[in-house]
Amino acid sequence: MNQQKYYKENANDVVHFLEYNAERPHLIIPEYGRHLQKLIDQATVIESRDERNKAAKYIIQVMGSLNPHLRDVPDFQHKLWDQIFIMSDFRLDVDSPYPIPTRDVINLKPERLDYPQKNPKYRFYGNNIKYMINVANSWEEGEMKGALVKVIANHMKKSYLSWNKDTVEDVVIFEHLVELSDGRINLLQSSEELLNTTDLMRTNKKVSNKSQMGNGQKIQKSNNFKKPQNGKKPFVKNNNNNNPK
Repeated sequence: MNQQKYYKENANDVVHFLEYNAERPHLIIPEYGRHLQKLIDQATVIESRDERNKAAKYIIQVMGSLNPHLRDVPDFQHKLWDQIFIMSDFRLDVDSPYPIPTRDVINLKPERLDYPQKNPKYRFYGNNIKYMINVANSWEEGEMKGALVKVIANHMKKSYLSWNKDTVEDVVIFEHLVELSDGRINLLQSSEELLNTTDLMRTNKKVSNKSQMGNGQKIQKSNNFKKPQNGKKPFVKNNNNNNPK
């Protein structure tokens, strides 16, 4: 009975020391946890500047221990110092080996990036083909420009066949080329002939096979059996531990 009475009398004191996440302050960088956040908050109220510098260096070591493989990298050290100032809400006044960030720099938003091409009509050609056509338009007439135009036309045909498995006539590619070049490249009246559909599809198949194999992959031949020499039966190692009777 005395023990139950003691628990009832001290129940309010126990509840008083409990902490709930809803009542705790918000974590600026939750990845480091609440204990590290408390260390930084304690370091900000230290009166001695030398003691604050020692505390900040200790906290940096603790933060680096979470990623030991990056702890000694100079750029990573710069990142840790920036994070300790951010987690202190820029209230930590210590000597930093790197420029101290400000609130305005952290909250600065990057400029909006525009898409290079918003509504391409022929998406199966890709965006780079338009850049290649613009380069060809900037060149003077001659053999170099003619060779480049032919390369562009063959690439367009190969891209067309990648999305449309059926055959395509050269006239269709030439018409698209005239449209994409704003009428400055016209092969409709010329005697140019593009590569055959079979050759282009074979090229696509080789490229896809190489991508599936991956970089650095090699097919290793099995060495379990050796080629017989002088008509003799090759020796094969027996991995069976049971000796014949």
